[in-house]
Amino acid sequence: MRINEDTLLEGEKVVLVPYNADHVPRYHQWMCAPELQKLSASEPLTLEQEYDMQRCWREDDDKCTFIILDKQKWADPSIPEQECMVGDVNIFLTDPSDPSLAELEIMIAVPCYRGKGLGKEVTRMMMYYGVHKLGIQKFEVKIGLDNKISIAMFKKFHFREVRVNKMNSFRNCFNSQVNMVIFFMNSDTCYQKFRIKILILLQITLILKHFKISLKKCNLFL
Repeated sequence: MRINEDTLLEGEKVVLVPYNADHVPRYHQWMCAPELQKLSASEPLTLEQEYDMQRCWREDDDKCTFIILDKQKWADPSIPEQECMVGDVNIFLTDPSDPSLAELEIMIAVPCYRGKGLGKEVTRMMMYYGVHKLGIQKFEVKIGLDNKISIAMFKKFHFREVRVNKMNSFRNCFNSQVNMVIFFMNSDTCYQKFRIKILILLQITLILKHFKISLKKCNLFL
C-alpha cells in the first residue's frame, strides 16, 4: 500500500517500518520454517516469489504491511535493520464494498521475542493506525485453530469469535485450505473496552538515509 511507504511507527518496544525489498531475504528465511508455515497457514515460496509478493503488497491498495523491528537494536546505528527484524503486521481490506472493514494479521517470527508483550503492543499500534489513518471501523482476524497463543491474545482484546471455516490465508498463494477461527471487533467496542494508554511517535521517514521528521505525537487509547 502506497499510503504507508514513508511512514514509521514507533512504540515502547518496537518500531514498525514499511516492508521493502531489503527485508525479503530475512522474511523468506522465516517463512521456510515449518512452524511458521503452520501458525500462519501459509505455503513456502521461492525467494523470487517472495520478492514478487513484496512488490505486489507494496503496490496494492488493499494491503498495508509493516515489518516489526526490535526498538532497542534499531536505535543502535551499528546494527543493520535486517538484524532488527522480529516479525510483521498487516491490514488487509477484504471487502471492496466496505472499506471500513479490514483483516488484521500479526506474526512474531523470532521465537525469543514471543511472550514479551510485543504482539499486544503491535496490535494496539496497528489498530490505532487503521482507525485514524485508514478509516477502519471494523476488524476481523483469521487464526489457525492450532495457534492457541494468538487466539488467547485476541480474546483478551475482546474480539468475539464468529465462526470456524476452511479457507486460505493471505499468505497462502496456493489452493490448499486450513481450518481457521474468525474473530471480529468494531472500533466502538475497541474504545469502550480498552483504557490502556501507550505513547506512539508517528514519523514520516524520508527514504534518503536516516533523516526523520517528526509528524505527530499522540496518545493511544484502546
